[in-house]
Amino acid sequence: MAEKKFITCDGNYAAAHIAYMFSEVAAIYPITPSSTMAELVDEWAAQGRKNIFGQTVKVVEMQSEAGAAGAVHGSLQSGALTSTFTASQGLLLMIPNMYKIAGELLPGVFHVSARALAAQSLSIFGDHQDVMAARQTGFAMLATSSVQEVMDLAGVAHIVALKARVPFVHFFDGFRTSHEIQKIELMDAASLTAMFDREALAAFRNRALNPEHPVSRGTAQNPDIYFQTREAANKFYDAVPEMVAAAMAQISEITGREYKPFVYYGAEDAERVVIAMGSVTETLKETVDYLNARGEKVGVVTVHLYRPFSAKYLFDVLPKSAKKICVLDRTKEPGANGEPLYLDIVDAFYSEGVQAEIIGGRYGLSSKDTTPAQMLAVYENMALATPKNHFTVGIVDDVTNLSLPVGEEISMAKEGTFEALFFGLGADGTVGANKNSIKIIGGSTDKYCQAYFSYDSKKSGGYTSSHLRFGDKPITSPYLVTTPDFIACHVPSYVDKYDVLKGLKVGGSFLLNSVGDVETTCATLPDHMKVYLAKNKINFYIINATKIAAELGLGSRTNTIMQSAFFKIANVIPFEQAVEEMKKAIYKSYGKKGEDIVNMNYAAVDAGATAVVKVEVPAEWADIVVAPAHETVDESRPEFVRSVVDPINALKGDLLPVSAFNGREDGTWDNGTAAWEKRGIAVNVPKWDVDKCIQCNQCSYVCPHAAIRPFLATEEQVAAAPEGTAFKQGLGNTKSYKFRIQVSPLDCTGCGNCVDVCPAKEKALVMQPLGSQMGEVERWNYMHGVVGYKDLDRAKMVKNSQFAQPLFEFSGACAGCGETPYIKTITQLFGERMMVANATGCTSIYSASAPSTPYCTNEKGHGPAWANSLFEDNAEFGLGMHIGIEKLRDTLADTMATAIAECNCCSDELKGVMQEWIDNRHLAAASAEISARLIPLCEACDCDTCRKILENKQFLVKKSQWIIGGDGWGYDIGFGGVDHVLASGEDVNILVVDTEVYSNTGGQSSKSTPIGAVAKFASNGKRIRKKDLGAIAMTYGYVYVAQVSIGASQTQLFNVLKEAEAYPGPSLIIAYAPCINHGIKGGMTRTQTVGKQAVECGYWHLWHYNPLLEDEGKNPFVLDSKEPDWSKFRDFLLKEVRYTSLQKTFPAEADELFAAAEENAKWRYNSYVRRAKLEF
Repeated sequence: MAEKKFITCDGNYAAAHIAYMFSEVAAIYPITPSSTMAELVDEWAAQGRKNIFGQTVKVVEMQSEAGAAGAVHGSLQSGALTSTFTASQGLLLMIPNMYKIAGELLPGVFHVSARALAAQSLSIFGDHQDVMAARQTGFAMLATSSVQEVMDLAGVAHIVALKARVPFVHFFDGFRTSHEIQKIELMDAASLTAMFDREALAAFRNRALNPEHPVSRGTAQNPDIYFQTREAANKFYDAVPEMVAAAMAQISEITGREYKPFVYYGAEDAERVVIAMGSVTETLKETVDYLNARGEKVGVVTVHLYRPFSAKYLFDVLPKSAKKICVLDRTKEPGANGEPLYLDIVDAFYSEGVQAEIIGGRYGLSSKDTTPAQMLAVYENMALATPKNHFTVGIVDDVTNLSLPVGEEISMAKEGTFEALFFGLGADGTVGANKNSIKIIGGSTDKYCQAYFSYDSKKSGGYTSSHLRFGDKPITSPYLVTTPDFIACHVPSYVDKYDVLKGLKVGGSFLLNSVGDVETTCATLPDHMKVYLAKNKINFYIINATKIAAELGLGSRTNTIMQSAFFKIANVIPFEQAVEEMKKAIYKSYGKKGEDIVNMNYAAVDAGATAVVKVEVPAEWADIVVAPAHETVDESRPEFVRSVVDPINALKGDLLPVSAFNGREDGTWDNGTAAWEKRGIAVNVPKWDVDKCIQCNQCSYVCPHAAIRPFLATEEQVAAAPEGTAFKQGLGNTKSYKFRIQVSPLDCTGCGNCVDVCPAKEKALVMQPLGSQMGEVERWNYMHGVVGYKDLDRAKMVKNSQFAQPLFEFSGACAGCGETPYIKTITQLFGERMMVANATGCTSIYSASAPSTPYCTNEKGHGPAWANSLFEDNAEFGLGMHIGIEKLRDTLADTMATAIAECNCCSDELKGVMQEWIDNRHLAAASAEISARLIPLCEACDCDTCRKILENKQFLVKKSQWIIGGDGWGYDIGFGGVDHVLASGEDVNILVVDTEVYSNTGGQSSKSTPIGAVAKFASNGKRIRKKDLGAIAMTYGYVYVAQVSIGASQTQLFNVLKEAEAYPGPSLIIAYAPCINHGIKGGMTRTQTVGKQAVECGYWHLWHYNPLLEDEGKNPFVLDSKEPDWSKFRDFLLKEVRYTSLQKTFPAEADELFAAAEENAKWRYNSYVRRAKLEF
């Protein structure tokens, strides 16, 4: 037997590794959490890696999962072994083609990181809802439970699919397995390749469509034969279980690990047996060991082959002694009399005549952590005389009372296992550093290791926790670390927000990134932490990683410093060795980003080791009496915020019972909850210098989070302001007010874009440490809550618009986000009557991720009404909103017309106003003004007709329908819908924020990605020019189209927004949005400048196309940007890692692609120039 080789990788890597071996073609499309598999296959192909046929895999990115499935189908019909990778809604989009692939007996393999489906809400996290929705397609279904099992068994899907002529879905738990990093044994490639049936491959090739031996497939069949041909394939499915069993037997011989279609673990004479599939079976095995060691007789059956379901192989392993069976499903099928696996097991027992009491339960939806305590509750329920059936476990269901009571958590870690927990901030590098740490430990020692990462939904700047385990025995604990030996808190403010010491073992170590020295830290540490540290004899260390990172030029990225400190304290491996390995990892991770980045991180490693300070914990801390939590209720916080939002933000959302969502069963969430978070995540925030300010309001216009705003106060308001609040006399149309720029320091993310754009001779804004600006909190509350907002003809100019209240604030977008300033401005102009349909992606995640909703209301309670449907259907969804609203308004118009003609109760004055409304209903301002007069007249009349009008008065004012999404949606998956909606001629507005990649899923290439740019799925640089979405839309001739960049021209954007919204037909605005995925040199502090430079050099162009101009005999196309300075084009590219990385990885091709990028930009610009010169 070959020598065992180990690698440290996650489940997605393991699946991709095997898929690459057996695939000739991969048709791909990004979706979380499966994207990594496709990215790896693309990278390996770009690097020239060979499959078992000695070829590189041909990778093709499609426009959607439906397209990917179609490409898989076609490729298989041509005789090429083809795979794809997907999850969730993506798998559902593939279902039509899955029926075809299965019906035509084609040996495709879909690797699925199983994920929740969007129902009452979207969730990117893992369960089995997606694969269960595809179980009827005719695909065989193979489940794996751990990273090692993915490596061992993924090949079975490929090998048996070819031999059996039945396609396979190989699935494993999204995130819990797909993203869990484990040290595993690498599958021996030669042994696996030897299992591959070359004769079956030849037969597959010979059956392929080919004009050399032509046949027809996919015919239409009538009632006379369709039924028979559907049944004709039965024999192929009947043969699958035996083939799988045979292949698993061979895998067992190769690996020494036992595999069968069903695997039993536990007591030979078990009386209580749980049946499940996926990662929970690893937790169940630990629980079985725990209970059996205490004299109980329990076991667990792991399901590997789910379809075709074989009762024979189930009963081959199930102990005859089993009296009670519990089936666990990680899915929910509302209205069914049981979940899928439960029903299959019940049927199997009934069909085989086996007697046992069978119950079922649901667990772990949306990656809900499933712990040993929960599994103990399952076994305890089985022991009852009358066990609860159709239960839930892991939540508190106090509405339908289906949940099982769960006891205290019990550590079941194997002896010698070291557990560590790290708290970080999204984009501070904590997760990346811990991935490197676990790989260092796994690669440089004989220890086994595991890492898993938990996130909230903020794009960056959100909460992250890293859960690491390592030890001398294999680690099989697929749940979060709750009893760590080591805790590191990378974010100083977390000590006041979360219970960061919870579960830390006696004698454990705690490392805190503190911005103060020992004395200051000890003085400000919460009392409950002091008590815990003293009573549990914790080794307490501090380091000012924030200061070190700033001094080294790393900004807020404290990750490497803290990683070095961890290795220094934990002593898992000799520190000198750790330093060497960290520096190797740094070069591998950051080498593409340039030598400066590498050297800064090298310096961070050295600094982390020397700057750690051990704090002596005073014994008297143990005697501190901790004051009880403040029990008074802050009535200023809405009840929903207090009861639901606050617990979720405090990481206690798992404790909320089902009853907390009574009345919100449909997923409805209150608007404006983001304003109550006050995250305080910025290191530095802007300080306003009243004397230097020129009152332009540009800082407010560009702020991605609406955290800096201008206010106009009366003399009385100035007098009542908090002491020390500075104002200056307003200018121009504001000269009757006092002017102030106000920052909300706890809502600011510290990007610095406001400082960057400030045009004052000497900057009127300077970034200062957050702590020094906390006095501004009271002033913010006063200005926002008391002074309020003014509507000084907001549509007149940019400056005026910023005195209007933004109805999109404090979102979870990245610091410096290039997208959100556009959305914020739209809400300032039209927010009180906006309807928003939002495509899934960055724009939807930062717009409404529970518990944070940044869309909010004005003083009248009016504001944007927002909803997300799916990724692919957003344009149609938004059109449906508009059609629905207008139909209801049509009904109002008909009611008024009838009243004018027939009603004897309505006065002539009222009828006149009704006619005015009918004549002007499609005009925003007019409909609002007339409605304000109409409503009191209807109320005074109170006839039947007027009552009908008043019942629907919320539809009187014309709504502003917006359809918002990113370029992955607008250019790719949703393009067909965008095109159809534009073609409809309906009065809707489409905003495409163009980052030139799929931002939300991690930066994959889209048809918006320019030639030469490196993106995931385009590892060696994009080879095709960027699609001109705007030019396509202009061909209709009746669509308002514009291309904008707020950083390049604030005025052009402002005018475009007004014109587009007022245009009586469809509009499309394409907005350039610098993104964290671009790797902008200097970071996201200069995204506005980047937008400006993009236009100056010709990379992006500003223009608008207004069909109304043609009616005036003018050219509808106007080129708004000046002729570019093409000499700056190459320099612009080299300021972004997405281009410079190409020079490092494929230097020979970089110059050629960069030249092509410039030529393409010139080609596009020249096409605009020609259009602008057309005579009309």
